[in-house]
Amino acid sequence: MAHPAWTREDASAASHAKGRACHADDIFIWFQGRVALLRSGQVDVLDLDDVAEALREVGLEQSDKLESAIEVSLAHVPKWGHGPEKRSLSWSRTIAEQRMRINTQLHRNSGLESRIVEAVADRYRLGQLRAARTMKRSLETLPAECPYNGDAIVNRPFEFEADR
Repeated sequence: MAHPAWTREDASAASHAKGRACHADDIFIWFQGRVALLRSGQVDVLDLDDVAEALREVGLEQSDKLESAIEVSLAHVPKWGHGPEKRSLSWSRTIAEQRMRINTQLHRNSGLESRIVEAVADRYRLGQLRAARTMKRSLETLPAECPYNGDAIVNRPFEFEADR
């Protein structure tokens, strides 16, 4: 069932009345209510700790998007290097797609550039597990330490084949 169109006042009243519960139940409405309160100068009715926590969570979500794209790249870049006989158009497209996702996140959130080194370190093991599973290889056959830096993951040249 579709919801009727909400006005700023509706969102503000609903989110103010529900408080934290609305934040957990419907983040969009909760944020719209907070935006309406801020724009109307009603800062005194805001739970600033709740707003600060929500803003922190939004920042973490942006970082998670970057890390997720790095993780998928870390699963495919080793496969590309270790399995030339099995390279596929699908692998090349996945690498290209994840590079686009990484670059989009960095373009939208330039502050995330400082997270790339840490994100590669954090997500390497997961990417390595994915690669080993897909290649049907033992985890020990892949490097224990990530052989790629953030720049290599995003910019390393690949000879993508047009068709296979």
